[in-house]
Amino acid sequence: MVAQVLGKQALRSGTSVGANYREASRGRSKAEFISKIGDSLKEIDETEYWLELLVDSGCVSSRKMADLLDEASQLNAILTAIDKNAKSSSNRTSRI
Repeated sequence: MVAQVLGKQALRSGTSVGANYREASRGRSKAEFISKIGDSLKEIDETEYWLELLVDSGCVSSRKMADLLDEASQLNAILTAIDKNAKSSSNRTSRI
């Protein structure tokens, strides 16, 4: 039961990362892009949380979850870099 609840939460937030990134890439403005990338960041962070809870609850071994948690962490780093770059370039153009 616990594994199902946590797994469903991880599935929801995990798939939302991609959906928000897709919306960002099709954004009509820089502000919309930045907003959707921020949403993707929130969702990947939440996904990591649910995956960690699956391990902490004993539902999944840390060995089995290691690769998935590593990929989530890498995706978090990529999205963070995209977010920072977008905000930085947005700040430069707004000062001109």
